[in-house]
Amino acid sequence: MRKMRTSIWRRSAVRASVWGGALSLSLGGASAARADSALAWGHNGGKLGNGSTTHSNVPVAVTGLSSGVTAVAGGESHSLAIQNGAAKAWGRGHHGQLGNGSNTDSKVPVDVTGLSSGVTAVAAGYAYSLAIQNGAAKAWGLNSDGQLGNGSTTWSSNVPVDVTGLSSGVTAIEAGRFHSLAIQNGAAKAWGNNVYGQLGNGSTTWSDVPVDVTGLSSGVTSVAAGGYGHSLAIQNGAAKAWGLNSDGQLGNGSTTWSNVPVDVTGLSSGVTAVAAGYEHSLAIQNGNVYKWGTWTAGVGFGATPALVLDQPRDFVDIAATNASSYALSADGSLWVWGYNEYGQLGLGDTRWRDTPTQLLAPAGYRFTGIDGLRDHVVATIAAVPEPGSLALFALGCCVVIGRAVSAAGRPTRPGPT
Repeated sequence: MRKMRTSIWRRSAVRASVWGGALSLSLGGASAARADSALAWGHNGGKLGNGSTTHSNVPVAVTGLSSGVTAVAGGESHSLAIQNGAAKAWGRGHHGQLGNGSNTDSKVPVDVTGLSSGVTAVAAGYAYSLAIQNGAAKAWGLNSDGQLGNGSTTWSSNVPVDVTGLSSGVTAIEAGRFHSLAIQNGAAKAWGNNVYGQLGNGSTTWSDVPVDVTGLSSGVTSVAAGGYGHSLAIQNGAAKAWGLNSDGQLGNGSTTWSNVPVDVTGLSSGVTAVAAGYEHSLAIQNGNVYKWGTWTAGVGFGATPALVLDQPRDFVDIAATNASSYALSADGSLWVWGYNEYGQLGLGDTRWRDTPTQLLAPAGYRFTGIDGLRDHVVATIAAVPEPGSLALFALGCCVVIGRAVSAAGRPTRPGPT
């Protein structure tokens, strides 16, 4: 999801309808949205990046990120983005997780020191951040459990530091609450907290430098770090899982923890994406989304993968937060379900959803990415103009025909800041 030129949009002439599990709202007016923009919604406190600390149950624009945004990441209390190859950060800064040389909070994006170009990926954990710059892994923020991976026991760093041993060949990076994962030359690496075996190296010893994940020395194309202590990966099209398994989040039919990767039942081929929440997991296999663990919408606990929607879909991306799930289809539509206390589903209310609700993307616009860790999400949207078509844009919960206006008048959900 991405968005517009102004920091917030006003609603007018609202018409809403719900059909077949889909929510659609339309608004009056006429204007084009900006492509490659960042949106955020849910719990705020500054991490929505719109200059406010008020929670929002509908998407709001992230200040200054109206174009050129290629990736976003949502952490526990802060957010990250890549704009024109540069890393941006906003939200809480108490442990230096904004990476701008201070420990001060910011309600709007700030530049990350030393990452003004060449950044291709970002990840946000609990008060710490990760990035890839020119193939090298960088880290900053809280280092209580060695999650910065620089071999230091220093409590935190408010500027990026090099991750030991990952100076080249890094193609993916992920942050859990207190442990980190990366892919280097096709091999999975892990560092940080390991109390549940989430580093996957056959031990429960923490490590402040990257270690090899057992059995994943080649063929790894994706990794995901769960909030409470489990990890996922894709190796040669098969899903792997390790770490905490008290709620079946490893998906192997048991609740036994594992400090080495295990096979996820039924997902031995055709897997293209994985996502790890606090106590649940998601995967895409042959375009369909599967879920397992707890807080997985309607089925409660399940120690093996279950299909989310019984009709075939062409899903391309997924995200899992504390107890909410998000699935992005190739047509640009977004499906959301789960916990919604702060409006993190983006549907304009705070009602939980036991089954997926579709967020319709209109013709000419599509959601392109989404990420989160706890109770807010950050997303991107890109416009695909069609000659002679009416300008449309998507606001997560809304199909919109409208024009950008000032922040005045847009309703938001009040709440604690």
